[in-house]
Formats: sequence, structure tokens, C-alpha cells
Amino acid sequence: MATLAPALPVVLSRPVRSASSVEAPILGIGLVVLSTVFLSTSDTTAKVLAGSVHGLEIAWLRYIGYLAVMLVAAGLRSARGGAPLRTSRPGLQLLRGTCIVGSAALFLTGLRFLPIAEATALGFVAPVFVTALSIVFLGEKVGMRRWIAAVVGLCGVVIIMRPGTGAFQAAALLPICSALFWAGALVATRKINGYDAPQTTMTWSAVVGFAILSCIVPFVWTAPNLEQVGIGLMIGVISTAGHWIITIAYRHAPASTLVPFSYSQIVWAALFGFALFGTVPDVYVALGVTVIAASGLYTAHRERISRAAR
Repeated sequence: MATLAPALPVVLSRPVRSASSVEAPILGIGLVVLSTVFLSTSDTTAKVLAGSVHGLEIAWLRYIGYLAVMLVAAGLRSARGGAPLRTSRPGLQLLRGTCIVGSAALFLTGLRFLPIAEATALGFVAPVFVTALSIVFLGEKVGMRRWIAAVVGLCGVVIIMRPGTGAFQAAALLPICSALFWAGALVATRKINGYDAPQTTMTWSAVVGFAILSCIVPFVWTAPNLEQVGIGLMIGVISTAGHWIITIAYRHAPASTLVPFSYSQIVWAALFGFALFGTVPDVYVALGVTVIAASGLYTAHRERISRAAR
């Protein structure tokens, strides 16, 4: 995703609500749906740009826009006496930032070869990887039901990819690897929550991602024209806005309420893909999306039950 990540995995990062949060489920749902419009718009724009610019270069331009937004926000916070880059978990912030930039770069590279809806759907397999990584790095106990949901999610991926057939594309592995990196970022986010403010975490991610891409992008660099630069920067601003809207949404309603509406991002991706590129998801992609969505929704449901029991 030209986005920082798909909307559904974001909800699994369990953002902390502030004391001033107000329960307003309808507002939260509306904000989540709005965020998916922003994120799908960002992905669609990146898909347009991917025809002439390398994915890593798009990611670098996108991160300039992302960093610009976060530096302005950091400056405003500093003016009020805050310290936006002060963190008690610098190692985890570096790890999270690295995972996020890896996720973004892989997804953007995949967009060059895959329809938007298919790439977006494959990215939603991240909760499956979160289940596995949570055992290793968070010490969580995962029951049989969640493992079954994870296996079902992987079956959805297989349905979309159809390995062993003429419809298989190796490029489909890129959004899946992107989802794995994003799952790593979510695990790091869980360990950071309660120690650093969300704005601090986002600012660190912007700085780390920009630094890493600045070291890599010279190896694939082709000088973009002004229009391409402008589009790349716009991708960063739009995707950052989308994720900021998600953060606000989760101040007004619990994840269990909002998770189902995150999947509207796949619908928008399909609509935008048809409008701009004339691509229509086939029956296998539609079935795979349904299976992945069912797996993700059940995983979120089990997490809600697990947290309630603690």
C-alpha cells in the first residue's frame, strides 16, 4: 500500500484511548470508512505512478510527504512544550519503523504487477502472521480456534494466488511479504503501547523509514519529473491522513465494532481499479477475499473475548 498499511491490521495494534475519548460508534464507523477511501485513493495513485517509477522510489517520495506531515505535527507539539521524539523504547521504535518501511516498499513494488483489489486483499492476511508472531514475541497463548482461523485465512490466500496454475503470479508474494512485515510492526506496536504517545511512534516511523529509503533509493534511482514528484508527495499526505483518521476513529468506538468496516477498503480498491484500469476481480479473488475477511473478523472476535477475560 502506498498506505502505511491496510486498515484492518491497524485495528489489531490496539491503540490506547485517551481519557477524553467519547463513545460515538456511528462517528467511529464513519471515520473508518472515510479512512479506507483515503487509503484506497493513495494505493490507486501509487498504481498509476508505478507504471513509470520504481516502487522504492515511490516509497521514498511517499515518505517525504509522510515525514513533512509528522514534522509539522512534531513542531506544533514542541511549541506546546512536548518532546515528540523522546521515547523510552528506542530499539522497538527502530524495529517498528523498519518493519513499516519494508511493508510499504514491498507492497508498492507489487502494485506494479498486480490489480489493486488483489494486492489489497492479500495484504489483509496480516492478522494470520500476527497470531504466529504473538506467540514468539509476546508470549501469548493461542487457542485452537484462532489457529483454525489462521489456517482458513491462508486458504483464502491460496484461492487468490492459485499456485500451480497459469493464473499464478510470483508478484503476489510481494503483498504477502508486506503483510508479514506489517505484522512485525504490529507486534512492536503492542510492546510500545503504554510507553510512548501515538504521535511519537508515528514520528519515529517517518524518520526511520525516510532514513532507510534514502540509503536504498540511489540504487534504483531514475530522475522523476515534477509531476511524478508531486504525485509521490501527494501519496504520502493522503496515506498519512488516512491513518490519522483511523487513530481518531478508535477513540470513539471499540475495535470489535469497527473491524468489519475496515474491509470496505477492498471494495474501494476494486471500484477504483475498475474505474481507472478496467480490472474486475474474478470469482477466485472474490471467494478468497471472503475467506480472508471471515478469518480476520473471527480473529478480531477471539481477541476481544480474550481481552475481556483478562
